[in-house]
Amino acid sequence: MATAEGSGSDEQGQGVETSVTYYRLEEVAKRNSSEDLWLVIHGRVYDITRFLNEHPGGEEVLQEQAGADASESFEDVGHSTDAREMLKQYYIGDVHPSDLKPESGSKDPSTNDPCKSCWAYWIFPIVGAILLGFLYRYYTSESKSS
Repeated sequence: MATAEGSGSDEQGQGVETSVTYYRLEEVAKRNSSEDLWLVIHGRVYDITRFLNEHPGGEEVLQEQAGADASESFEDVGHSTDAREMLKQYYIGDVHPSDLKPESGSKDPSTNDPCKSCWAYWIFPIVGAILLGFLYRYYTSESKSS
């Protein structure tokens, strides 16, 4: 575990000291029992031990994810805004920056599309427009000659 100090500001613009605690993934992995259960969701560490009995999906679902990165599972379920808000009370720190990996399960298609600049994005519309233009001219000129 490591801590880092940072400064932030409150709503009135006055400086406020904030502290972030960083956890290594190997430490999070040790917290995988019903007596001590931690999860990582989007690079943030949550101690959800006291939430086990309250989880609407049952404690087994949480125990399957215990001590690991549960970001993908959390998003796949489609948690409500209320559930995301509730999660804040279990936040204990962030994953250490050297343990972070880029998120591949982003729900924003523009951020995880490996073929954003592929030829298919521009060639099909161009070929389609040319083909439609050709067909339009062909059929309109044929109807004039009849």
